[in-house]
Amino acid sequence: MTKYFSSSARGLIGAALLVSSVVQAQGLRPSTSLSGPRAASASSAQRSADFIVAIVNSEPITNNEVRARVLRFEQQQTQRGGVMPARSELMAQMLQRLISERAQVQVGRENGIKIDEVAINSSVQNIARQNQLSVDELRKRIEADGISYTQFRESLREEMLLNRVREREVEGRVSITEQELDQFIVEQQGVLEASSLELNIAQILIAVPESATAAEIAALQERANSAAQRARAGEDFATLARSLSQSLDRNNGGVMGLRNAERYPTLFVEATQALPSGSIAGPLRSGAGFHVLKLLEKKRSAAPGMTVAQSRARHILLRVSAQRSESAAKERLAALRGEIASGKLDFAVAARDNSQDGSAAEGGDLGWVNPGQFVPEFEDVMNTLGAGQISQPVVSRFGVHLIQLMERRENTLTVRQQRELARASLREKKADEAFITWAEEVRAKAYVELREPVQ
Repeated sequence: MTKYFSSSARGLIGAALLVSSVVQAQGLRPSTSLSGPRAASASSAQRSADFIVAIVNSEPITNNEVRARVLRFEQQQTQRGGVMPARSELMAQMLQRLISERAQVQVGRENGIKIDEVAINSSVQNIARQNQLSVDELRKRIEADGISYTQFRESLREEMLLNRVREREVEGRVSITEQELDQFIVEQQGVLEASSLELNIAQILIAVPESATAAEIAALQERANSAAQRARAGEDFATLARSLSQSLDRNNGGVMGLRNAERYPTLFVEATQALPSGSIAGPLRSGAGFHVLKLLEKKRSAAPGMTVAQSRARHILLRVSAQRSESAAKERLAALRGEIASGKLDFAVAARDNSQDGSAAEGGDLGWVNPGQFVPEFEDVMNTLGAGQISQPVVSRFGVHLIQLMERRENTLTVRQQRELARASLREKKADEAFITWAEEVRAKAYVELREPVQ
């Protein structure tokens, strides 16, 4: 069954129409000498056409590219009501960003990453759909704004290549251990919640009598050190416990059992909470004597109130092709919707007979999903529906859908689901950090030549 999940691509193209961000490269002319004054014959008209402001490994960045990026940023800030920096400062920032991006794109090309025409066509179609336009209407709007459609496509190609090279370079730098994940969960909670932590610990106790002399205590401590060294060297902990331990659980290999952390001595919890399973801790001194611990198991029970609103929906998908246009798909689904609403046709039957998705065999049922699992154009419409309601035909990057919301529920996440959510958050955090490091490395290796100031 196909799930219409969101792409993990970082900022691919964006949801907004990119008309305002496309670089106008017409009339590009090279800059004059780096150090010498501009030729007296250079006219103001030529300067306003375009000129090179920087070279990155022999590739130019033009004044118009920087200005287009500045305009895009200003439009976004105006829509969000954000603070606007000084124009000169903003131009300098956008130039540096373009320099970094150009160097990254070059790395992608050197590594053989290519964006074919099929991918470009698909992106153009997605942008048109997101803006409720046909491809022809999108092209006319772009050209009406004085922008070359060819250059628009090349800008898409560069942006897609940029995202692919980032994903490829950064992905290999991100790894998450279970210990890191445990620590991240603790940090996210702010403090360690002993009530949600369960531990299974085995111990070897070398008892110290209350009347023991300093020499006797030293000898007992040495005995505990020896036990810890043997355990760390790989000797079977249970066997060591049976032969050396003086605790009541010695016959059970020293195993104290899986229990809430609050039921263990604080000394034991503090010594083992940051360790991975199988680790040895100690010797630790308590009033009873010296303890050598082995962490057998550690898990976290469900955090209270950790719930999400899940949705269960079904759909009918008609894919757009040379044989069926988008408008034809909409008309067909609108007709099916009318029959279903009037009671003449059952939704599940209509899905099985018409849907071009793997879920057709299940009557279009997509199962229970968490927020954010569907692509925005699908999920945004689904979220407006009440139980049993059927949408109008909805266009997404996959085709045209008819969506019915079946039901919603509040679902408490299992421990595994909570850990997976935490893992995804940690991966995103580490990916951001890895990307910053990689981008700085690429920028440092690039040959950058600054020419005329941005205007």
